[in-house]
Amino acid sequence: MRWRTAAVVAAAVVGAGAVVLVIGRRASERVVRPGAGPAAGPGAGAAVRESGPILVQSLAAGRVTFTRRPESLRRGRWAVEWEGGGHAVVEEILHSDEQGVTRRLVRADRGTLTPGTEVHFTPRVLLGDPTEALGLAFSDTSADGELGALPAWHLDGKRGTWVILVHGTEADRQQTLPVLPVLDRLGLPVLAVTYRGDAGAPASPDGLSHFGATEWRDVESAIRLALDHGAGRVILYGWSSGATTVLHAAARSAWAPTISGLILDSPVLDLPASARRDAARAGFTGVAAELGALAAEGRTGVDLADFARLAEGADLHVPTLVLHSPSDRTAPFGAAQRLAAARPDVVNLQTFPGADHAALWNSAPDHYTELLRRWLTPLL
Repeated sequence: MRWRTAAVVAAAVVGAGAVVLVIGRRASERVVRPGAGPAAGPGAGAAVRESGPILVQSLAAGRVTFTRRPESLRRGRWAVEWEGGGHAVVEEILHSDEQGVTRRLVRADRGTLTPGTEVHFTPRVLLGDPTEALGLAFSDTSADGELGALPAWHLDGKRGTWVILVHGTEADRQQTLPVLPVLDRLGLPVLAVTYRGDAGAPASPDGLSHFGATEWRDVESAIRLALDHGAGRVILYGWSSGATTVLHAAARSAWAPTISGLILDSPVLDLPASARRDAARAGFTGVAAELGALAAEGRTGVDLADFARLAEGADLHVPTLVLHSPSDRTAPFGAAQRLAAARPDVVNLQTFPGADHAALWNSAPDHYTELLRRWLTPLL
């Protein structure tokens, strides 16, 4: 009888363990496998969905009225997208009451907005390549990565310092488009790069994101490309997990001495906390979210102690501009504050209250652009 009881208990333990593994794997899926899940990637280029449907209530010359929702009340410059590939850009709120929110309509560049259209707000104000979106000349090039060719946009400039732009997970090179005009005005050559797992780039061998722990080698390939084509120095600029990748590259690359500055927009500096938050957005809470964070660590093999060292700024040796929002629901703002407090000699933290993760430019385009201009000018 005892052995039967023990067998039942053992089976229950094994079964419970299997359930734990399944829950952890499911809860970690979005964060380790970009694009997984129906609402992956808030603020990294994906549509923002926080509440019920947003409908177009009415249209007039230069204005559009939406259902009142948290998304339609966001300040700044946003795009709205709708079924069939529709895309329009809206700016400041002109009027708001319980019935609706009226915003200035900048343009409707794809499709036709009509009353009753259901839309989603997204930070993707600019679409296409630099010429299509901004009228800026560019050339297609590629870096020679360890896994294969990594496509990049190259924009020419008169300076000897190049800027390498690294988009975040759930985004692509279009995320870099809003900052190209100010870089162009400053005469800075630019590489907007891809890395493993991107469309057109080699896949990661295991199909997973490693939060910069492997992707940094692709950024190093871009640094080599810039140096081979005349760059004297480089500035690395990343968004979200792309900012984390930039930190890895600055700490590990053989070409680190050529890096003269870092710009980190909404950097992911507390990986467990970000993984828990991502799991929660996928509907996993409490213990399940904790299991998701643990599973993300286990599946990717990320060294959390090494990650923490980067987040503390132990390896920072160049001026670093950190742009972050206290309202960021993906990357905890406190981690950025700790980095700035630990390394006040090199870190300049600028906050964007109320902004979404990796959508800081959208919240205050002119302010964001002017911060970049003023910070970059001494490094030219």
